[in-house]
Amino acid sequence: GMTAAALAAGNCAILKPSSNAVVTAAWLGRALEAAGLPPGVFQFLPGPGGTVGEALVSHPGVDLVAFTGSKEVGLGIVERAGRTLPGQRNVKGVVAEMGGKNAVIVDETADLDEAVAGIVASAFGYQGQKCSACSRLIVLEGTADALLPRLVEAVRSLPVGPPRDPCNLFGPVIDAAARDKVLEYIAVGRREGELLFLGDVPSEGYYVPPAVFQGIGPRHRLFREEIFGPVLSVTRVPDLDAALEAANHSEYALTGGIFSRSPAALARARAEFRVGNLYINRGITGALVGRQPFGGAGMSGVGSKAGGPDYLLRFLFPRTICENTLRRGMAADPDELPGAEETP
Repeated sequence: GMTAAALAAGNCAILKPSSNAVVTAAWLGRALEAAGLPPGVFQFLPGPGGTVGEALVSHPGVDLVAFTGSKEVGLGIVERAGRTLPGQRNVKGVVAEMGGKNAVIVDETADLDEAVAGIVASAFGYQGQKCSACSRLIVLEGTADALLPRLVEAVRSLPVGPPRDPCNLFGPVIDAAARDKVLEYIAVGRREGELLFLGDVPSEGYYVPPAVFQGIGPRHRLFREEIFGPVLSVTRVPDLDAALEAANHSEYALTGGIFSRSPAALARARAEFRVGNLYINRGITGALVGRQPFGGAGMSGVGSKAGGPDYLLRFLFPRTICENTLRRGMAADPDELPGAEETP
């Protein structure tokens, strides 16, 4: 999407993909070439982020850096882009989509059928490997005992296995490093809270079992740190005031959700839930271009919301042209102007 936006706005673009997405990016390059993109407009440049990425971000000929990834890398890009180097023509811009630690609130009036389906899809779809995924479930005490057993059984029912089989809804994480990181957080969760559910997964491959912990609060790592995997923490709160306070107790502000049938609760969520994309009585992933422009605040990103009406403007230098069209006196006959005889 970022590459297409840069090209659509009339720029030359260099695509430096993640090392986990090189083949996908190469196919994108082939598609652009097949579509007739002029030679040199698009450059495919795979390589290690520490060398290729660093060189691109720092190069004075690059006017804008568009990035999707972790908060640490994104903030480093913002910092380096702020340094003006000799030969640099413009102040370098940055569009950065970074992390999330997204919360879903469920109150006593919620439709639990909708809530369970929305939470499972948001927390465990793509094995939780979405910046918009639900990783914190904040439940009012009055509904927790009814919701959590149903949620656990719904997670237990997820078909697990290789994604090449379409019947499997839960597959592996992207690589060994991701698997090991998530397993470390599951170990942290065992120390910080109470394990409600830990799934079974194949022993071969980069599989991580879906995990649900309760008894997690704002002081815990499971509540604060982005995991990027299928680990859901549950926090019980006494009322909506506490729920909104807990939901906003994060440096991230990407997506969030609430399940409620109370108009007053929904109005408060609209006004007080500090996220870039708030979803009401539905899952919090799967934003659609033009309908749910996507992007957050805080440590979740900087720049216009992707898929929104002003996104392409980030890839342009706006110009204003003003012409005085009021002419005084006689204008020459067009046929007598120099070069008129060459005019068809």
